[in-house]
Amino acid sequence: MKFAYKFSNLLGAVYRRGNLTFSRDGNSVLSPVGNRLSVFDLRNNKSETLPVSTAKNITSVALSPDGNLAILVDEDGAALLVSLVTRAVLHHFHFHKPVHSVSFSPDGRKFVVTKENVALMYHAPGKTHEFNAFVLDKSYYGPYDETTCIDWTDDSKCFVVGSKDMTSWVFGAERWTNLIYYCLGAHKDIIVGCFFEQGSLDLYTVSQDGTLCIWESDTELDGLLLGDREKPEEAESEEPQGEAAEEEETRQEDGQPPSEVIRGKADGNKEKDGRENVRYKYFFNKEGDFNNLTAAAFHKKTHLLVTGFASGIFHLHELPEFNLIHSLSISDQRIAAISINCTGDWIGFGCSGLGQLLVWEWQSESYVFKQQGHFNNMAALAYSPDGQYVATGGDDGKVKVWNTNSSLCFVTFSEHSSSVTSVAFTSRGFVIVSASLDGTVRAFDLHRYRNFRTFTSPRPAQFSCLAVDGSGELVCAGAQDSFEIFIWSMQTGRLLEVLAGHEGPVSGLSFNPVRSILASSSWDRTVKLWDMADSWQTKETLRLTSDGLAVTHRPDGQELAVATLDGEISFWNPMTAMQTGSILGRHDLQMGRKETDKITAKQAAKGKSFTTLCYSADGQSILAGGQSKFVCIYNIKEQILMKKFEISCNLSLDAMEEYLDRRKMTEFGSLALMDEGVGDGDTVALSLPGVRKGDMSSRHFKPEIRVTSLHFSPTEWKLSLGLLIYSLDSGVVFDPFDLDLDVTPSSVRRQVREAAWAAAIVLAFRLNESALTREVLEAVPHEQIEVVCSSLPDVYVEKLLSFVATELEKSSHLQFYLTWAQRLLTLHGQKLKNRSGAILPTIQALQKSIQRHFEDLSKLCDWNIYTIRYAEALSRQRGLKRPAAEPASEDEVSDAMSEESGEEVHMLT
Repeated sequence: MKFAYKFSNLLGAVYRRGNLTFSRDGNSVLSPVGNRLSVFDLRNNKSETLPVSTAKNITSVALSPDGNLAILVDEDGAALLVSLVTRAVLHHFHFHKPVHSVSFSPDGRKFVVTKENVALMYHAPGKTHEFNAFVLDKSYYGPYDETTCIDWTDDSKCFVVGSKDMTSWVFGAERWTNLIYYCLGAHKDIIVGCFFEQGSLDLYTVSQDGTLCIWESDTELDGLLLGDREKPEEAESEEPQGEAAEEEETRQEDGQPPSEVIRGKADGNKEKDGRENVRYKYFFNKEGDFNNLTAAAFHKKTHLLVTGFASGIFHLHELPEFNLIHSLSISDQRIAAISINCTGDWIGFGCSGLGQLLVWEWQSESYVFKQQGHFNNMAALAYSPDGQYVATGGDDGKVKVWNTNSSLCFVTFSEHSSSVTSVAFTSRGFVIVSASLDGTVRAFDLHRYRNFRTFTSPRPAQFSCLAVDGSGELVCAGAQDSFEIFIWSMQTGRLLEVLAGHEGPVSGLSFNPVRSILASSSWDRTVKLWDMADSWQTKETLRLTSDGLAVTHRPDGQELAVATLDGEISFWNPMTAMQTGSILGRHDLQMGRKETDKITAKQAAKGKSFTTLCYSADGQSILAGGQSKFVCIYNIKEQILMKKFEISCNLSLDAMEEYLDRRKMTEFGSLALMDEGVGDGDTVALSLPGVRKGDMSSRHFKPEIRVTSLHFSPTEWKLSLGLLIYSLDSGVVFDPFDLDLDVTPSSVRRQVREAAWAAAIVLAFRLNESALTREVLEAVPHEQIEVVCSSLPDVYVEKLLSFVATELEKSSHLQFYLTWAQRLLTLHGQKLKNRSGAILPTIQALQKSIQRHFEDLSKLCDWNIYTIRYAEALSRQRGLKRPAAEPASEDEVSDAMSEESGEEVHMLT
C-alpha cells in the first residue's frame, strides 16, 4: 500500500499563549496554539491550522498590513516568515534571544522586534526575491530593562516601545532632526501597553498597576523634520558597543550591510542649534482599585481602550474622557492577550490558564465566538460512525464534541468530577458514553445535549476503560481498583452483571463487531473472552507474555490485537484462541529522555510499550502509539513497519530529545530541576488547594509528549491523535491502477472528445489522477449519466462511487454528483450489497456529505421562508395592495424550494 500522510488540522485546543491577531478584513482571528498557528474564520464558523510549526511554543505573532505574510517567533527567538496565501514557510531567522513583541509598520515597509532592552528595526520582506528576507536597518537602545510592547504612528514615521523599567520610549523610524528619541516616565509599575492617537504623536500608556497616562505632544506628525544623513553627530548615533558590537560582527560575517545604532541618553531631549525638539506633557487617571493589569488594546478610530486583569475582568473605556462603557468578567483566570479587529466591533480575548479564546461584540454585548479546549491532558477520543463528530475526554473531567467540518467544539459536558478515561459512540451515533475515575459512567444525548443516564457500581470503583456493544444496549466498564467488569443496560440503567475473574486492573475492553463476545485485557497477563449471550461466562482465556495494556478487534471480528507491557503487539484468532502473529515494536517507539531522568533514553525505552491500538477500516493495517512522539503503522500480514511519523517537533514538551543539553548541567544537577517560582511561562502551575494568590508553594511541571488515544476515521483515511488530524496526501502519491503504455492524459482527453464517456472514465481511473478524473466526469452530459453507469465494469463502480463521495463534500455541482450517486446505487445496488463490509467507509462518507448538504439547504430554505413571511407581513402593515393572484401558502413555498434545491438530497436520505 502506497501512502503519505500530511498534517490536516488541530482540534482540542484554541489558545495557549502569545498575542492574538485579527486578519486584515477583521473576519478571522489568528491564535497561537503551542508551536502551531490556528486561523478561526468568524464569519463562516470554521477553523484551520497552518501546516507549519516552530521549534518551540509561539510567543509572538505579527501580521503584515496586506495580510499576506506572518512572522512567528518562538520562546528561543527562532522566527518563521510564513505566507498566508500558500501556507508555506518562506524564510527562517534566529534572533538568538527571546523576543517580547513584533510589529509591522502601517505602510508595510519595516517591522520592529523587541528583545531584552533593545528594539531592532528590519526592512520588511517585499515581493522581490531576496537572499535574506530580514535585513536589519537600525538598532535602538534606551530602556534599562526588558521591553514589553510596540505601537506605530499611522504614517509609520515613529514608534513607541514600553519597558519593564516603567518608562516608554518614542523613537523615530527615520533620522528626524527634532525627534530622535524621547523617554516618558511617570508610571510606578511595568508598562503593559502604549498606544499612539490617530494621526498624532499623542500617547496613551497603561501600566500593570492600572494607571493610565495621557501624553500630549507639542508637535504634529507633519512637523517632523528629516535630518541630514551626512552629519552623524547631530543624529546622536554611536558606534556599536557591547552586545550591539557582537551582533554587528555576526551580521558582517553573514555578508549583511552594516546597521545603524541609536542609543538614548539622559540629556537627549535638549535643544541643539536653536531647533525646537518634540516635547511631551501628561496628566493621568487611575483605573479604580484594580491591580495586576495583564493586557491592553486600543482602537484608534473609535478611541476604545480595552484592559484585561488577572482576575478575568475586562474594562472598556472611551478615551480621552475615560468613560466606562463595559465591565465584565469572562473567566476567573488571567487574561493573557487582547486584540481588536479593524472595524472596532469585535474584541478578542485569550486566557492561557484555561485555554480559552473569546470574541466579544461590545455594541450588542454578545459573544461572536467562544471556544475552550481541554486545559489539561486529553485522555480519550472517539469518532462518530458517520465521521462528522469527534468526542474527546480530558483530565479536566470534561467531555467535548467537535465538528470535523468546522473543527470547532459545539457542546461540552462537565458532569464528571474527575478525569475522563474513555469515551465511545453508540452505533447510531446519537449517544456518547464516557467513563471516569469518579466512579460513574455517563451517557449523553446529542439531540437534547443532556446527561440522560448515569451508571454506578454497588461499591465505589475507578473506571479505566469502556465498551459499548453494536446494538447500543449493553454498556461495559472495567475497574482498575476492584479488577471487575460491570455491565449495565442502556434502556433501563440497571446493573445487569459484575464479571469477576481478573487478578489485576482491567486495562482494555472491546466488543466483537459481529458477535456478542466481549474481550478484556488486564495486568494479570491474560485476555478473557466473555460470551454475552450465554450467561456472561468466560469463553476463552488467552495467556500473554506480559501485562496487557490495550485490546481491540478487527472490523470484521475475525482477529484480536493485544498490546503488552514488553512492547509487543500480538494477534489472536478469537474463534480458535490461537495466536496468529506478533510484532515487536519496542525499538520503533524511540523514546526521548526527560529532563528529570537519571538514565539514558536508550535504557528508558526498554521499559516502554504501546498503550493504544486501532485497526484501519480495511483491517490490513494497525496503528499503535504510546509514551513517545512517534506513531507506528504496521502491516499485519507482513508484520512489518509501514510508516513511522513524528506527531510533534515542539521542544517545549518534555521527552522530545534523545540526549540532554550539557549546557544545562551544573555541578548541582540539571537546571531543569530548579524551580524558579511562578511566572508567565507555558508550564502548568500547581498550587495548594484553596489558595488563590500569593502561594509560595507553587510548582510547575513540563508537559510530557505522549499519545493517549488514536482512532481512524470511519469514512475516510484520516487519523486523530489528541487531537492532531492527519489525512492522506493525495497530491504527492502517484498510485496508478492497471497502468499501460497507452494510458496517458492525452488518450483520456481523446476519448472525451470522441464522446466515449465510459472508456474515458476507465482510463482516468487507471491513471488514478483526481484532477483528470474530475475533468472527465464533469464533461459527461447530464442525460448520459445513466447510460455510462450501466456500461461501467464492476471493478470501477466502487472506485467511481468513492470518488463521487469525495467530490460531493467539496464540489459546488451538487445535483450533478447526486445524480451520479443515485444512478450508481440504483443500477449496482445488489452487487454493492454483497460487498457491504468492504464499501462501508465509502457509503458512510457519502451519507456524511449528503447529510451536511441537506442541513445547509434546510437552513437556507427556512431562512428564505422566514424572509418571505416577513416581507408579506411588512406589506400588510404598510397597507400595500396585493396582486390579483393568491399568494402561495407556507407549505407550498417550502415544497417548491425543497424541490428546487434539494430534490436528490431527500431522495437519497
